[in-house]
Amino acid sequence: MTELAVHAAGVGKVFPTKTGEVVALTDVELEVSAGEFVSLIGPSGCGKSTLLRLIADLDQATSGTLEIFGKPAKRARIDQDYGIAFQQAGLLPWRTVGANIGLPLELHGTGKADRAARIAELAELVGLSDFVDRYPDQLSGGMQQRVAIARALAARPKLLLMDEPFGALDEMTRERLQSELTRIAAETSAAVVFVTHSIPEAVFLSDRVVVMSPRPGRITDVIETGLGDVRDEALRESTGFFDRVTAVREALHGTPVTRASES
Repeated sequence: MTELAVHAAGVGKVFPTKTGEVVALTDVELEVSAGEFVSLIGPSGCGKSTLLRLIADLDQATSGTLEIFGKPAKRARIDQDYGIAFQQAGLLPWRTVGANIGLPLELHGTGKADRAARIAELAELVGLSDFVDRYPDQLSGGMQQRVAIARALAARPKLLLMDEPFGALDEMTRERLQSELTRIAAETSAAVVFVTHSIPEAVFLSDRVVVMSPRPGRITDVIETGLGDVRDEALRESTGFFDRVTAVREALHGTPVTRASES
């Protein structure tokens, strides 16, 4: 039996407000296998980021159960079973690239020599070996996000949680980092849960695309991409890619999408 990186059963989240309760998530059922890349997509306010925060133990579910590698989310956080990256890189401006990447290791008492070796390994992985002594304000937005990804991988997590990490980037940089991320995920064998608003991005990156409804958020469909292990620029022009994009779009809108040639 394949190990589950994430297992959510009947997960709900209610936020109290001055005007009454807001139901953000209801009855979410989700399984993510070890090494699998899964994207969450849905309209704004559907609870994608809320679900990611519950997985990360940055907030707690109101109902249901949530396990990360068979553990409660809090235990998984303490054990550093996951790394996390957000839309903003969140780098410390007074620390170099290398010092930012190594921060999780430093906080957990990793020795200087081991820390330096891991920083060098990660800098090479994300293509920043020549920039370890630079500071964040000397980097482009795409380079800053690569540092954030390297930092998230520092403690060798088995799960990577990503909340629209490429959302603020221009299209060319975004597509380049999408390709980088598929390579990094393959090389590290980490499972990935990725929040995005972009259908093409979700399809390009993922083994499965999880479609969520408007609030209260629930999972309404799961689309298997079936695009294989090779994710390159040629894939973006393939018939299979466009078919999967159409399938996700139809699942989001709940109605068939009319192709231009059929109209």
